[in-house]
Order: sequence, then C-alpha cells, then structure tokens
Amino acid sequence: MNYIDSHCHLDGEEFKDDRDVVVQRAREAGCQAIFLPAIDVASCHTVLDTCRQYPGYCYPMLGLHPEEVRADWRDQLAAIRSFLISLTEVKATLSITHSSFLDLKVKAPKGRVLISIGEVGLDYYWSREFVEEQLQAFEEQVRWAVELQLPLMIHCRKAQNEMVNLLKRYADDLPGGVFHCFTGNEQEARQLLEFPRFVLGIGGVLTFKKSHLPEVLSACVPLHRIVLETDAPYMSPVPLRGQRNEPANIVHVIKRLAEAYGVSEQEICRQTNENVKKVFGIQI
Repeated sequence: MNYIDSHCHLDGEEFKDDRDVVVQRAREAGCQAIFLPAIDVASCHTVLDTCRQYPGYCYPMLGLHPEEVRADWRDQLAAIRSFLISLTEVKATLSITHSSFLDLKVKAPKGRVLISIGEVGLDYYWSREFVEEQLQAFEEQVRWAVELQLPLMIHCRKAQNEMVNLLKRYADDLPGGVFHCFTGNEQEARQLLEFPRFVLGIGGVLTFKKSHLPEVLSACVPLHRIVLETDAPYMSPVPLRGQRNEPANIVHVIKRLAEAYGVSEQEICRQTNENVKKVFGIQI
C-alpha cells in the first residue's frame, strides 16, 4: 500500500528530536512522499532545509498562512515572493545563483523546485482583527498562483463564502489546488467542487466518532476529487487522538475512506496518488 501525504508540517519543532525516525516510519508504512507547507517567512527556511534533508521525498510549498497575517503582512509577502521567484526560476541550466536548491531534486514541470503556493487562505475562527488584511494577502497569493501557474494549498476556517467569492474572480486562470482539511457538510462540499481543478484534502477528522465526513464524502464527493493529508503534528486520527500526528498515521484515514466508499484500501491509495500527481503536476 503506497500513498502520499499532501500536507505535513514535518519542519516543525515537534519533530526536531526524531525527524529521521518519523520519516523512516512513514516509508515503512508506505508513504511515497510528503508535502511541506510554509506558514510565514521563518518557516520558508525550515521547509526548504527539511526538503534538502530528504531530496526526492519531501516537497516544498511556500506561502503566508492567514493566522500569520498581522501588521507586517506586506513585508512577509515581499520576502516570500522573493523566495518564490528565485525557486521557480531554477532550470536545468542553473543560470542563477540559487544552485543549491537543485539538491531538492524535485521532478516538477519546467525544472521548478516548488510544487505549490501554500499554506494560504482565510481564518476567521480565532479573531477578526485582520479580516481585510487576510483578504488582501490571500488575493495577492492567488495572483501569484495565476502568474506562476502553481497550484494553491488553501486553508479556510469560518470564511468559506468569502474564500469562494474571491476565488471565483480568478477561477478561469487558476491551475488548481487543494482545499486543505475539509470538514464541511454536503452543501459546502458541492460548493467547493464547482472549482473543477481543485480537490479536497482529507485527514484525521474523517475517523472521529462524531464526524459526518464519511457520509458527506460518499454522498457527493467522487474519489477523483480527494487527496490524503495529515496536517501533522495536528489532527491525529482515531485511535491516536491526543498524540502527535505523523505521516505513517494516514493508514487509519485510508481504512476509513475505503469503508465509506466501499472500495479496497489499495484503490483509495491508487486514486488519491493519481489525484496528487494531476493537481501538483509532478511524477513521484
């Protein structure tokens, strides 16, 4: 059984003492690749450093997370854009000074090192202090996705209508992406599926005893619109709730998805792997 973890904060402090062991457990469980999203300028560095440690296995995404949008958001975006431009210009000729990034060995289109812009989006759950700034920061990064033709890794909490309204303005030009950590109802799922080049990221919440996700997904979300994710170290699946999450734990999500759709676990892995490759445009 082989699968891809499309969203994991493996660069985080939570893994500093045993990152190699976590990666080894992931490989042994069947994890073929791990995608790492940045959340701010500082994590752009840690994400890239971690991907250099595991070339051809860990893949970087760079962006400004909505919870990190504060008074300095314009400066943060300027710094992240500098990263993006440098990395998306890495070609086989290595004509620029960032040749060290070739160590990442990412098989992306046109020699690109990055696979996505993320983690970006809107989050009005904890605070509405920077609502307008979040909208502006998100829209700017959506424009980057259009400009660079990189998919988006989108975080959205308590702001789906605002997110959808913004994305509609760019829908024809966006290459696609992932609505990360989908936990919504059938109506919300159908609304997101109206963006044909986007998929839903499904993780540990699916396994929670009170979760309605198994019924929602099987009712209206075809398997070719789903990718697997952990959001590790967060969102551990049952029976590991309360523990640090990690890529090896996706096996519990795969099992629950197979039950919900009435297919084999191998079919869940095959289809979600194909979905990842289609959305991110890479071969693993």
